Amino acid sequence: MQPAHTSPQFRLDINGLRAWAVVAVVLYHFGVPGFSGGFVGVDVFFVISGFLMTGMVVKPLERGTFSVRGFYLARARRIVPALLVLCAVLLALGWWVLLPPDYKLLASHSAYAASFLSNVEFWQEAGYFDVASHEKWLLHTWSLSVEWQFYLLLPVAVWAFWRWRPGRAALAWAVGVVLLVSLVASVWVTQSQPSMAFYWIHTRAWEMLAGGLVFLWGTPVIARNVVTRQSLNPVIASAARQSRVLEGLGLAMIVLSVAVFDADTVWPGWRALLPVVAAMLVLLAQRRSVWTGHALAQWLGDRSYSLYLWHWPVVVALGYLGLRGSAWAVVAALGLTALLGHVSYQWVETPSRRWLQGARTPQALWGLGVAVALVLVPAVLVWKQQGVVGRFAPAVELAAAEANNGNPRREECHPGKGSSSPSCVYGGAQWRVIALGDSHVSAVVSALAQAGGSDAGVVQWSYSGCSYVPGMRKTAKGVKASGSADYRCEDFNAWATQRLYDVLAAVPVVLINRYAMQAMGRNEDGQDGIPDVFFSTEYPRTTPEFLREFADHITRSACELARQRTVYLVRPIPEMGFSVPQTLSRRMAFGATGDVSIPIEDYRQRNAWVWAAQDEAARQCGAKILDPTAVLCHDGRCWGSRNARPLYSDDDHLSEYGNKLLVPMFRQVYEDLAR
Repeated sequence: MQPAHTSPQFRLDINGLRAWAVVAVVLYHFGVPGFSGGFVGVDVFFVISGFLMTGMVVKPLERGTFSVRGFYLARARRIVPALLVLCAVLLALGWWVLLPPDYKLLASHSAYAASFLSNVEFWQEAGYFDVASHEKWLLHTWSLSVEWQFYLLLPVAVWAFWRWRPGRAALAWAVGVVLLVSLVASVWVTQSQPSMAFYWIHTRAWEMLAGGLVFLWGTPVIARNVVTRQSLNPVIASAARQSRVLEGLGLAMIVLSVAVFDADTVWPGWRALLPVVAAMLVLLAQRRSVWTGHALAQWLGDRSYSLYLWHWPVVVALGYLGLRGSAWAVVAALGLTALLGHVSYQWVETPSRRWLQGARTPQALWGLGVAVALVLVPAVLVWKQQGVVGRFAPAVELAAAEANNGNPRREECHPGKGSSSPSCVYGGAQWRVIALGDSHVSAVVSALAQAGGSDAGVVQWSYSGCSYVPGMRKTAKGVKASGSADYRCEDFNAWATQRLYDVLAAVPVVLINRYAMQAMGRNEDGQDGIPDVFFSTEYPRTTPEFLREFADHITRSACELARQRTVYLVRPIPEMGFSVPQTLSRRMAFGATGDVSIPIEDYRQRNAWVWAAQDEAARQCGAKILDPTAVLCHDGRCWGSRNARPLYSDDDHLSEYGNKLLVPMFRQVYEDLAR
């Protein structure tokens, strides 16, 4: 009897499904309209991998020819060469075009990618201060790391179980149980630790096990219906109809998944069931159709791995060149992706696989080991050399280095989890001023301390991504962006409110917050118009009603504090919407001159409602206004740099250099204390 997945009538065309998956991922990452859920394609890849890998283990076990070492070597032949070439090419090109901070980051990520631990690294990096995803050249390798970790566990676990209870039926039940455990973990962890759920193997394994379950349960069921064309034509015809229905339903569910899920969807959790079940149905259909069997699908499917590898660096390059918003550049980049994917398949994947298959096992292992070392060693050296300083002009590297010129005590003093602050004091032991708010407090607290001299006594109470507005609650999107399992913004605000009752009334409070980000999203991520907080009602989009409610809470919270002490309200720091050190240094590296800025009208449009709320607090309860735009904005622009040196460490946080421009503004606080 011929296995169902190779029969003429019901042969599964894996390439076709791979093609659809890689198209979804690529078009999503390039920002093509209509493709909002690119992570759906990754889930489909996971299901396919589980199906194929289970077959690669079970069929040799049934024949008595299974080898764990052989399995690992087969997967290494398929995955490692093309990945290493990608890392090597990026490291080589990076020497000429990447400034030290960017080059150091690439080197670190190359080492983790080559070690198949990049999913763990990217999970650890996730958080409010994380580098934007479109600056990470190897971000997409997290999925390869998850798959490789699955490959390490699957053969050993299946082999051990098979020795105890041989047979597909028993193994299918065992896989089903582990699948359910992993699915429950995924749903549970997605609610509390979305970043971990996205990147870790234990919350992703169920997607690959779903493919394995199709192989174990689905293949024999269909195989029993396929004996001979002559004797069972009615059976074959009936099975063919069922196959068409299953495939059509599965493909429709994949399209639906791409349409309804987007970058703000908390993932994976229960929502991932839709694309996973969809992929299972297509696999179960075991059918080569017009959707999966045509020449283009075959071409894309053959090259799907290389296309996946190369598409993301091309996306990052578009951002590096400032061309992500250009339609013609995106079209050209899609063509370049297809070309690079084809070259990688023809010149790297195919010849390396043939050589490794023909080589003896020790020879193949040595070859792979040397290749990995040729990437790991340079990557580690570049990382240890801080991205190899000295490759560009000093002024260019000084501008790039401003990205690392943030508050040196940020890790110690600026929490992003828990519900309290370590109450770090700057400029003297005695508490004289409290700086309260979000990360913009951490960015300027040293300037506030310098304004007060050696006995400033500034206490830092700040919490990542959490403006001080009691009653404000985070949406699921806001919690996801925090990257922490113990993120408790609301509890921190309650702690600060209660703690202030124990502080002498003579100690003033300076409120410094990035309200616009809470209300409209992070403009550097293109998320304008999507709030990540709410009060009485969640708003999916920023509306005038929501801004009025938010503004009212800003005014009320300031006036509540003003009942017992002097309150200073700092006007919002201008948000550039782009990384100032990266943008300026890259411009300078390519010979451009002039400082970077945004129109002051953009700032006013984004923050007018905050100014109105602060003005109302000043009118109602005497809160005092401190205006940094008097220094940072002039000639119709808000400036991100001065004399070719960035004032920001990223897109919205002033650097230790830039924040000193606010020292004269903060002196008012100490002058009032002296009266």
